[in-house]
Amino acid sequence: MTTAHTHSQTQARNTPTVPSDPPPSATSLWDRPFTLYFTARAVSLLGDAMMPVAAALAVGPLYGISGVGFVLGTWTGTFVLLVLFGGVFADRVGARRMMVGADLVRVLTQGVLAAAFFAGTPPFWLLVTMAALAGAAVAMFQPGVNGMVPLVAREPQRANATLKVADALAHLLGPALAGLLIVLTGAGAVYAIDAGTFVLSALCLALIRLAPADAPKTLADADSTGSTWGSLRRDLRRGWQEFRSRTWMWAVILIWVAYGVLLFGPLVPLSSALIGARLGPNAYGLAVSFMGVGTVLGGLLALRLRPARPLAAGAVAMALFTVLPLCVALGAGLPVLLAGHVLGAGAWAFWSVMWATSVQTHTPSAVLNRVTAYELAGSVSGIALGQILAGPATELAPPESLLLVSAGTCLAGCVALLSVPAIRTLRRVPSPDTVTPAAPGDPDGS
Repeated sequence: MTTAHTHSQTQARNTPTVPSDPPPSATSLWDRPFTLYFTARAVSLLGDAMMPVAAALAVGPLYGISGVGFVLGTWTGTFVLLVLFGGVFADRVGARRMMVGADLVRVLTQGVLAAAFFAGTPPFWLLVTMAALAGAAVAMFQPGVNGMVPLVAREPQRANATLKVADALAHLLGPALAGLLIVLTGAGAVYAIDAGTFVLSALCLALIRLAPADAPKTLADADSTGSTWGSLRRDLRRGWQEFRSRTWMWAVILIWVAYGVLLFGPLVPLSSALIGARLGPNAYGLAVSFMGVGTVLGGLLALRLRPARPLAAGAVAMALFTVLPLCVALGAGLPVLLAGHVLGAGAWAFWSVMWATSVQTHTPSAVLNRVTAYELAGSVSGIALGQILAGPATELAPPESLLLVSAGTCLAGCVALLSVPAIRTLRRVPSPDTVTPAAPGDPDGS
């Protein structure tokens, strides 16, 4: 297993021409760099959380369910196709620069859609085109999201847990805000507000000044020989080699692909249909809100607990996620159903923080964004396939049986996680304030 490199071993950077922010404090999380980064992520996460509801409520009445599916599918497909290149560019140009550029592209796409909805009925080709551009922008943005964490926070686990709480709150408030705005003002206002969140995110990210050791290489420094395409292929191959060399990492992603197909992908369409039919659509909305509560609690727990073997602890926690599909499949009453969603979401949030921190602290910073891109491509592909197959699968078995399969998959996956020695024995990298200054842990990834 590859251990984390030190900054001096992995960084060969040019000195930026602007003053850098002070290095992250060993005692305070909320210094200037992390505060700016947290603000950028919090507002853009709120905007992202509003978009699925906006697409369903704004595009659906105009172009039907198939129209909504095609628009969202275009976004996801573009993301999957381009995210590996996003990882390469983030390692070459720098995650912060790529994220600022991606935010500005999304200001354009969401602003165009806002203007189109304010003007009347936007043509379908415009919706699809803007979805493709937005998906491409996210593919350039997402690989650097976690790679920025160790550059702005000295304790990645605390930072990841704090960001997870912000993510949960965004998904708690975003859908409700989007629905209210569409009812009161129409879809144009939702897209306009979404564009505004990306303006604020880009501004906050642009104000972050990285230290010379953390400044990215330029494209010229990254590769001075060979064609651009040859250079890209070498970078992609290097990222793949780094990803493949870590047994704990690719083993988790293989399990997560199975989770995507059999658990996470079909969970939303199947559970929404079953809960809505049995208890009404408001009950499903309430269940989703309680998932947000659980995610907040799981993030807060991850702020306090620092297990010596984070992935093993996360795998044990993920076993509790089983109760979520199980309580839906067994037709539990509303109180039990809501408790199951809180428990399941809390378990998932705790695992997410352990996973993000492990990748970030065990991956050399020079290839971190590319490794993250491979991880994202695998995870999202499995979920997309699971969503596509959920409908046809109901022709073969009732939804309740399929969710029982999901619950069994969750338990089997946790057993698989704990049965792989590289996953089970992976140890936490101490925070820089607990090791000698000459050998700080390497920045993290996704």
